[in-house]
Order: sequence, then structure tokens, then C-alpha cells
Amino acid sequence: MSSLLSLTTEQLMVWFGTIWWPFVRLAAFFWALPVFDNPAVVPRARIILALFLSFLLAPSVEVKAIDPFSLEGAVVTLEQVIFAVIMAGAVRILFEVLALVGLMISMQMGLSMAMMMDPASGDSVSVLSQLFWVMTALLFFALNGHLISLQIMVDSFSLWPVGASLYQLDLMLLVNLFGWMFGAALLVALPAIVAMLLVNLTFGIASRSAPSMNVFSLGFPMTLLLGFVCVFLTLSQMGSHFSVLAEHVLGVMQLVMS
Repeated sequence: MSSLLSLTTEQLMVWFGTIWWPFVRLAAFFWALPVFDNPAVVPRARIILALFLSFLLAPSVEVKAIDPFSLEGAVVTLEQVIFAVIMAGAVRILFEVLALVGLMISMQMGLSMAMMMDPASGDSVSVLSQLFWVMTALLFFALNGHLISLQIMVDSFSLWPVGASLYQLDLMLLVNLFGWMFGAALLVALPAIVAMLLVNLTFGIASRSAPSMNVFSLGFPMTLLLGFVCVFLTLSQMGSHFSVLAEHVLGVMQLVMS
């Protein structure tokens, strides 16, 4: 009877774990994922979505018999949360690349003083930076980026199973993404930066050749006008830029677990 009771308890832990561990990992992922972390998305919706997906994944997830209410279960739960936040952070880097592009262009246009309150973070951000961030979010959903990132999280249960150590992950790939973020943003914004530099150089030469001309009254409107042309041209190519950047980031997310 005792062996039967022990076996029943172990089975109960396994059955409960097939729902609990996917729920913890997915709930933490949705909590830190861009767009889903917006205050407009109520926590109840994220919890229900994570719980619904956990029930769908339960038959295909193999977990160890770990008691979630034990010390080992608390450590494993913390590891699942850290792993999910790391994966969501990689997706956030993708969003921040094009937000940095908007910030760089706005500084070259002289619109660095045009700031607005970001409702998600509560910080003051550039208007163009927020515009590029919104465009990134629209492209992310249009190209099924949310489904691909969710598929990576589903595959993570086999690539990095529950109970595995965080030391098995190649976290240096994610650390290198921070440096890649600034380099990628500079490459995307470089044509607009060079164009605005030539405009400023032209007005500098004009001010030296014709000192009587009021360069400030003429230069600032022309800089804004040509800056908006550069923004239009950059936005027209954002789809191709985003697909290349998203492919790199999502590939890094998979390589972290391999």
C-alpha cells in the first residue's frame, strides 16, 4: 500500500508539473515580452493565455517528478522565470534596434527636443523613436514574429528541459546582442545620418560664402524637410531591414539552447 501511495504521489507530481512548468515559463515570457508587457494588456489576460497554452502543451511536455512546493521546486521555478525573461529580453533588443534608429535620425534632424511620455515605461522618449517602435511592433505581428518566438519557447522544453541548469545555456550570445544592437541601429540609420550631414555641411559652406544670409531661419526648416524625406525613405525600407534583424535575433535565441 505504501509503495502504491508513493507511486501515486510521484505520478501526481508529474501530472501537475506538465501544466505548472510550462505555465511558469510562458507566463514569465509574456510578462517580459514587448507589446504584451504594456499596461493596456491586463495581467489576467496574460495569465489566462499562459494557462491555456500550458494545457495544450501538457501532453507533449516531459518533466521530472519535482515537487513545486519544495526547495528544489522553488529553485527550478526561479530558473524558468529567469530563462523566460532572458528570451523575452532578446526580443526586446530587436525592438530597441529600430527605436535607436529613430533616436539617431531625430538627433540629426534637430528634433531631439521633441519628446513624449512613453505609457509603457513612463520615461520620456523621442517622438520618432516611438514611431519606429510602433512600426516595429506592427511588423513583428505582421510577419508572425510572435508565433515564431512562441514556437521557440515550445521547442525550449526539449532543447532546455525543465530541471536543466542555466549554465548549460550559451548566455554570451545574448550578451553579444547588446553590442550588435548598437551596430545594427547605426547601419540602418547610416544613410539618413550621411544625408543629414551633407545638408548641414552645405549650409555651413553657404554661411561662409554668404555671411549676410540668415542661415538659422533658412537652415532649420530645410533640415526638417529633408529629415522627413530621410524618415520616409527609411520607413519604406523598414520591412526588409526588420526581416534581416528578426532572423538574426530569433536564430540567436535558438543557438542559446543548442
